Amino acid sequence: MKSLSSLLLCLALPVLAETVGPWNLDILRQVPEMRWVQRDQAVHSLLYQGEEFQGKPTEVFAFYASPTTLGEAPAGTKFPGVVLIHGGGGTAFADWAWLWAKRGYAAIAMDLSGHRPPDPTYDPKTGAPMGHQSDAKLRTRLANGGPNHGHPEKFDSIGGSHLDDWPFHAAASVIRAHSLLRSFDEVDADRTAVTGISWGGYTTCLVASLDNRFKAAVPVYGCGFLHEGESVQKPSIDKLGERAGDWVREYDPGSLLPRCQVPIFFVNGTNDVHYVLDSYQKSFDVVKSEKQMRIEVNMRHSHPAGWAPREIGLFIDSKCRGGAALPVPGAPVLADGRVRVPFTSALPLKNAQLHYTTDGGLRSKRVWHSVDAEIGDGVILAPAPPADANTWLVSVTDERDASVSTTVQFR
Repeated sequence: MKSLSSLLLCLALPVLAETVGPWNLDILRQVPEMRWVQRDQAVHSLLYQGEEFQGKPTEVFAFYASPTTLGEAPAGTKFPGVVLIHGGGGTAFADWAWLWAKRGYAAIAMDLSGHRPPDPTYDPKTGAPMGHQSDAKLRTRLANGGPNHGHPEKFDSIGGSHLDDWPFHAAASVIRAHSLLRSFDEVDADRTAVTGISWGGYTTCLVASLDNRFKAAVPVYGCGFLHEGESVQKPSIDKLGERAGDWVREYDPGSLLPRCQVPIFFVNGTNDVHYVLDSYQKSFDVVKSEKQMRIEVNMRHSHPAGWAPREIGLFIDSKCRGGAALPVPGAPVLADGRVRVPFTSALPLKNAQLHYTTDGGLRSKRVWHSVDAEIGDGVILAPAPPADANTWLVSVTDERDASVSTTVQFR
């Protein structure tokens, strides 16, 4: 039995906060202060507490929508929640929050540039918010907003205090939005997900590695290992000189994804210039938790193209609403002139294809070819890629037209 003095000593010891890099997770899990800006329309707007910036407290603007705010469910109904993270040049998108509310979720979409977009107008026929947020000239700077989301704030500020670093603020603001969303009476706090596009996909990787309260995460385009290969971010990191290692250690998702515990679904295209296939596969590989991938040949890069794939909703539904899981292809094996891919699927498959490129040069410029594959009993059989193919993968599609991919194979 411990002595009274040892017990008193234990009680006197301070409880250490859980921190990862510059983020104090104990603080970020607390519900931030907030105030409603507008609650008279289908998509509400609000401001919530952010991180200190330039020695002053900040607020973050967000849109919020749910089936109840849309008038499609009675008050008191519980919904799963989703956090929506915009990409570079973006803002809080009311139409994105509306889309998820139509899917049966309570959705929060925040601005990560210290700005506020204008209030939405609505299509008189569909009731959907119009795409007005795409015009950056219509956004107003918040009097107490955080850092802008340009390259100086994303890269050049590294060193000294983290309070002027956009990646720190972005991840912190998203985790605070999650804490706020979970506190709403109509949200089931145990069924929440996060998805983001481009820089929002980058931030999704950070957040999924920091906040294990999520049940699902879907980074679209965004990934880690931005200091390598053909990444368009690499020159900005290289210019940091001796500080480049600090940026990679603190803010590159490749450094944080090994600690990710959230089921994660990576979505990207074969020719994406912003988040190149090599870096994407490396990001996937370092994740130790449940993971899946969807690589689309020549997927366009934009906010609408990034939130369009039906597989995003189906993956999140499978983790938050008991929906049927996406197909799960295994590792492809190339032998005897064929590619064999074992698979499991909750629903019948309708299509499978081998995709490959023989081109050299920039990945964003390479031409890809697709060949149909056979669907067998628990196995996909595809012809071997040509001998000069340097990159290839196999995709499978179920009867919902939901597609997933194997890992990318490099020669």
